[in-house]
Amino acid sequence: MTDPATVSRPDGAAELAITFIYFRDLPRAMAFYETVLGLELAIDQGWCKIYRIAGQAHVGLVDESRGMQRASDQKPVQICIRVPDVDAWFDWIESHGVDGLIPTWSNTDLGIRAFAFNDPEGYQIEIQSVLD
Repeated sequence: MTDPATVSRPDGAAELAITFIYFRDLPRAMAFYETVLGLELAIDQGWCKIYRIAGQAHVGLVDESRGMQRASDQKPVQICIRVPDVDAWFDWIESHGVDGLIPTWSNTDLGIRAFAFNDPEGYQIEIQSVLD
């Protein structure tokens, strides 16, 4: 092992940020992220579909049978997306009859107004706006 004191961190900023989450039913997850969330497929790797959320932030949907992890019933991950109009997004998401919809709330300590819901396999998604 090389001594960390003798090695410098590589130059240059990160080019892309991807959070990978694992699914038993990848086509169902893809339909949800495309239709309900309106995310655009940025990189298609076959059994891994990477969707752009904003800027260089992406979410990767992985077929658990091929990825480095397996889908789990417990989902200790939340995806949070900041939008300009949380109430319009709430109406849109509610119209899709999603599971686990939690009504909009405000948190003055964090300066946000938000709501949450679950994707088809139980990952929680929070949509939030900055409080005025």
